[in-house]
Amino acid sequence: MSARAKRLFKKIISYAGIFFFLLAAGMLWWQLRNYSFGDILNALFAIPKRNLIAACIACMAGYLALSLYDFLALNYVGGRVTWWKWMLAGMLGFAISNNAGHAVVSGGAIRYRLYTRWRIRGGDILKMLTFSGFTYLLGCAAIVFFGYFLIPSDLVSNTNGANVGLGVLFILCLGILLAYFGMTAFFHDKKVKIGQLVFRVPKTKIAFLQTALGITDSVLAGMVLYFCLIPFWDIPFGTYIGLFVIAQTTGVFSQVPGGIGVFETVFLLALPDDVDKATMFGALLAYRIIYYVLPLFGAGGLFIIYERWLRARIKQWRAMAHDTGVVVVEKIKTVTKTVKENVGKTVPHRKK
Repeated sequence: MSARAKRLFKKIISYAGIFFFLLAAGMLWWQLRNYSFGDILNALFAIPKRNLIAACIACMAGYLALSLYDFLALNYVGGRVTWWKWMLAGMLGFAISNNAGHAVVSGGAIRYRLYTRWRIRGGDILKMLTFSGFTYLLGCAAIVFFGYFLIPSDLVSNTNGANVGLGVLFILCLGILLAYFGMTAFFHDKKVKIGQLVFRVPKTKIAFLQTALGITDSVLAGMVLYFCLIPFWDIPFGTYIGLFVIAQTTGVFSQVPGGIGVFETVFLLALPDDVDKATMFGALLAYRIIYYVLPLFGAGGLFIIYERWLRARIKQWRAMAHDTGVVVVEKIKTVTKTVKENVGKTVPHRKK
């Protein structure tokens, strides 16, 4: 690929997020054009408190699961840090990337800042990000694969495009799972060089752990929204989670920060005609606040506390080093003075 083609490709990728955001915003307005802002706020405040508490608990569990992405990735590259460090890096990295989009850039930047302090090499950090990306992809592919058999046929039978799209998505996810597990079964521990980085094909056991973690993460994230909308829409969880993952994955690949607008549009399009969409949008808004905004403030607060603690420790270390240096200098002066005095006493003066 020529340099000009590369620049054009990068521009297309960078502007794709804006295009999909505008498209989603237009479709979202079309879906909600018959409802007022007051209707949406009333739907938001109509969610029972016990459901909001359950959604918050699911969110906390979800971010703990997200931190395990970093634990698995660290083991993959052979890195070792204290447990609270990979938990902090994982939760903060995902809290930022979930809101800002472009996970490799946004979440990768904060991980690079933290892990380089903890003596993890830059190349290994890039391998960790790649490994975590495959973990997420495997989890989504597995949920869509199983969800295909759980989604009622009458839910998509009215739209030929949705029916065909779901079938294509099922085949794609099945292909991803078969290709990855086949690679780990026949080529595990083999090395693949991409540019300057050398990746090692993981074992099948690790692939199962990746898939299980990806499923757990997506299910817990889905439960946050499920607790918010279940008071207004009686839908089986197995059917719901398939729709949720499709909407979430579409939002991720749209390159729109946080998938905002895209996720809501895809989800609302999948709703039956008899469901009040203003009520559903209120539930989606509650999901946004609980799963995106609150963790960003929480993890950001922990990061600020860590940065202040680290600065205090650095000042303490500098003060200790300065005091130690002063003591050493004084000892050197004392020893030098003593040596000079002893030499003066022991060496006889020559006669003239």
